[in-house]
Amino acid sequence: MPPLTPPTLTRLVLAVATAGSFIVPPLVSAEEQEQEPAWAQGRAAELGESPLSPHATPLTITPEEDIPVDHLRLPDGFSAEVWAHGMPGARMMALGDEGTLFVGTRGIGRVYAVTDQGDARETHIIAEGLGQPNGVAFKDGSLYVAAINRILRYDDIESHLAQGEDIPEPEELTEAFGLPDDEHHGWKFLAFGPDGRLYVPVGAPCNGCEVDPDTHATIHSFEADGSDMRIEARGVRNTVGFDFHPETGELWFTDNNQDWIGEHGPGDELNRLGEPGEHFGFPECHSVGIVDPELGSANACDDKTLPAAVTDPHSAPLGMRFYTGEMFPEEYRDAIFIARRGSWNRTLSVGYDVLVAKLSEDGLRADLSPFMVGLLDPRENSFSGRPVDVLQMTDGALLVSDEQNGAIYRISYESPSYME
Repeated sequence: MPPLTPPTLTRLVLAVATAGSFIVPPLVSAEEQEQEPAWAQGRAAELGESPLSPHATPLTITPEEDIPVDHLRLPDGFSAEVWAHGMPGARMMALGDEGTLFVGTRGIGRVYAVTDQGDARETHIIAEGLGQPNGVAFKDGSLYVAAINRILRYDDIESHLAQGEDIPEPEELTEAFGLPDDEHHGWKFLAFGPDGRLYVPVGAPCNGCEVDPDTHATIHSFEADGSDMRIEARGVRNTVGFDFHPETGELWFTDNNQDWIGEHGPGDELNRLGEPGEHFGFPECHSVGIVDPELGSANACDDKTLPAAVTDPHSAPLGMRFYTGEMFPEEYRDAIFIARRGSWNRTLSVGYDVLVAKLSEDGLRADLSPFMVGLLDPRENSFSGRPVDVLQMTDGALLVSDEQNGAIYRISYESPSYME
């Protein structure tokens, strides 16, 4: 699909605005923007009374009997259960060497640890009072936590948990990493790559604006101690999930596109990094080659890397992982599971599910299809859960974090009897 230049985009806007697809009226002034919350940046003056706004995350424990596991729908042979609960705001996950599950949060400022006791799990609060400690990663016995610009390392943490000891104060690596302290899109995802480096995104500090391409809207990588920073990708508005292809080692990542351009576009993205330093478009070019009506020029998309796949606008694809286990059928091997937290910037909600992305034969593109649904009720335009991350267990089962209910679901597979 060729890029959409400003004149073409203008004709598209005029043609479909009456259907509610794209709405790009005059923007509010800079002074008015400063008085509005961050999520309202870019909202046109005519939409000042719009009821659309982010959904608040409950910060209290959801009783187990109220967790909507019975709403979940999966392909034949798959089943879901509540694996752990009692963790308000549960988001990104990392697995320790001894099987401990570590869980980050945003608004509640906590980091949890879940220890498996066989037929039950115990939940521990190992840190609190942090600034949006969303990102967690584990390597060589240490837990790494990202809280906006802070990077903390908790050494030998599973040993302390196993012995029932207090968690020692973490090693502060903040100065070494030198990350910006912007809160808007400042929450982080963390993952160690096959090269042993720690990969850290730095989101755009705005809805849509010019950014320093060496600082914001990037994915950085570092040595584990914060040294030797490299920029791996540019033009990435807000990724909160990535993983590495199990065979090629290529970085794949989700990206959340701009709000207030329109309810039905531009689509959110699944991207593949072919070469270090590639530019993925923000802020000039969005999705499948849509030139930004304010910041783009006629050729803005010509030198940009377009997505490997595009999903529904505003659906918030976040955590994603390649599946390498043996529990699920062969068709899922090396596929990507993607958690979509769900929309707020559109009237008819979308997302609140888990997708599966199966790669093309050449490994350059992906086809998306539903995998776990049921938390969104389209008839009532309401939701009962918000998936944020996915994580493969050592036995091949898939964990899904539900931020809305502070719960972790375990998805397993057994061949249906009619297939035996």
